Amino acid sequence: MIQKMIKICMSFLLLIGFSMEIKGEENPKQGVPDLAKHAQSAYLMEYTSGKVLYAKNENEKLYPASMTKMMGLLLIFEDINSGKLKWDDQVVTSSFAAGMGGSQVYLEENETLSVKDMVKSICIASANDAMSAMGEHIGGTNEHFVEMMNKKAKELGMKNTQFTNVTGLHDPKHYSCAKDMAVLGQALIKEGGQQLLDITSTYDAYIRENSEKPFWLVNTNKLLKSYPGVDGLKSGYTSEAKSCITITAKKNGLRLIAVVMKEPDSKVRNAEIQTMLDYGFLQYEQKVLYKKGSRIQQIKVENGKPDSMYLVTKEDVISVYEKGKPTKVKEKKIVLNKKNAPYKKGEEVGIMHILMNDGYQMDVKLYADKNIEALDYIDIFMRGFHEIFA
Repeated sequence: MIQKMIKICMSFLLLIGFSMEIKGEENPKQGVPDLAKHAQSAYLMEYTSGKVLYAKNENEKLYPASMTKMMGLLLIFEDINSGKLKWDDQVVTSSFAAGMGGSQVYLEENETLSVKDMVKSICIASANDAMSAMGEHIGGTNEHFVEMMNKKAKELGMKNTQFTNVTGLHDPKHYSCAKDMAVLGQALIKEGGQQLLDITSTYDAYIRENSEKPFWLVNTNKLLKSYPGVDGLKSGYTSEAKSCITITAKKNGLRLIAVVMKEPDSKVRNAEIQTMLDYGFLQYEQKVLYKKGSRIQQIKVENGKPDSMYLVTKEDVISVYEKGKPTKVKEKKIVLNKKNAPYKKGEEVGIMHILMNDGYQMDVKLYADKNIEALDYIDIFMRGFHEIFA
């Protein structure tokens, strides 16, 4: 009982602290205190909706260091989920990959390692050699894999990002920004799911575990030990980038993604990212607007068999708001991006644009709830015949 009262008092004092700071130095874009005073840029958002909770110089182009590897991991998980890549596939280490500097797991030329061990090495130890080997395995060459990374960045709308290598080792032409890193983190979690988070939340593990040369991996993300709810994603450091990190944490169903870039050191970086997470979890809560699989609207399908279907959600649609200030849907508009049959069940067919009464906007993808075939000439003739003589 005493411990519970202490926690309540601490939370109350923290909220008072935030309120007092708001009266002083504020973040002009969000009307909240400067939560990351030492960071060159920072960004805090809710994972599901992408709602921005805090931003500071979020579009400034800076060096992302090893946070770059999130893009490589996204492409890896896309291939795993599509069946192009399997966890037990063996990856050969080239001389180029073996010679990578910086953080590494000391792969030797022509050494083979499973995809699972490569991914563990990337996620936990931020291994440049493993990331390079995976880039060559998927892209044929690291250069082609970088092209794939930049193409995916454009698809995700990462407007202030350009990659020149797969690792994040310094290159003046290799840059990103806090907002883009958060968007990338969001895409990576959606693609990697629990399989990804099971790895990124692992503090230590082994590769080559059952061999004569086991190698101990220790996670570069120390917040796994110090902040409850943290289960990813990726830290980074070079002398030019300074300390940076993309973090995700989940409490009471609310998942946040936080990014800080160009912090003076890892101690300050971790302290300020914790302050950002504290702010998000203390100040905001969420509710489900539409549950996964909700029927949003029934539409008629011209020249389709059957001739109607429901547009449904594939995931929960979340509304995030300040505690005590729940929001409502003010307007919603559905736009179809495919208007003619055939349709496959689960195929994306439209977008629902939602405007909340607090001014926040979100776009929700809608999917077909059933298979619909296109009518052939006989079907069209028979339908016309019935309409005339019915």
